[in-house]
Amino acid sequence: MATVQAEPLRSRLTEWRKAPAVQRIEGPTNPKRARSLGYKAKQGVVVVRVRVRRGGRRKERPSRGRRPKRMGVLKIVPKKSIQLIAEERAARKYPNLEVLNSYQVAEDGTYKYYEVIMLDPHHPAIRSDSQLGWIAAKQHRGRVYRGLTHAGKKSRGLTKKGKGAERMRPSVRARKRIK
Repeated sequence: MATVQAEPLRSRLTEWRKAPAVQRIEGPTNPKRARSLGYKAKQGVVVVRVRVRRGGRRKERPSRGRRPKRMGVLKIVPKKSIQLIAEERAARKYPNLEVLNSYQVAEDGTYKYYEVIMLDPHHPAIRSDSQLGWIAAKQHRGRVYRGLTHAGKKSRGLTKKGKGAERMRPSVRARKRIK
């Protein structure tokens, strides 16, 4: 049963690998997921597929000698998730659009594939939409670069709940300044 489902995905991934890393597509591959994140099949709503590398981002050990403490290898973690990197790349490719949300579609041994839902804030259909019109306001310009999408908020630690979450707001850096 699983092999029957895997065959279309495998052939799809071979096409996606040859395609550009950031590519506009007709519609979402997973419409149900896209709709749950705010996608609507209307003018001014664009779906972009982004291919990003996957795998660990561990820092390489220096080639010259140091004591282990000064290697600068351990406890160094990436600030951005791969999903946030995908959203930023889509936003750079289409500077007139704003990122609404994104979701993962597939992955293979080398890449992860995300579909990014983008909106045209100047399109009349978006401006007049009661659910999507908020993105036309000027404070939402470049929201992906300021960590205001879901992936961005997650990397900033703002989706955390429970014990330890009180140290995350208003932000990690602001919290360090408060003594």
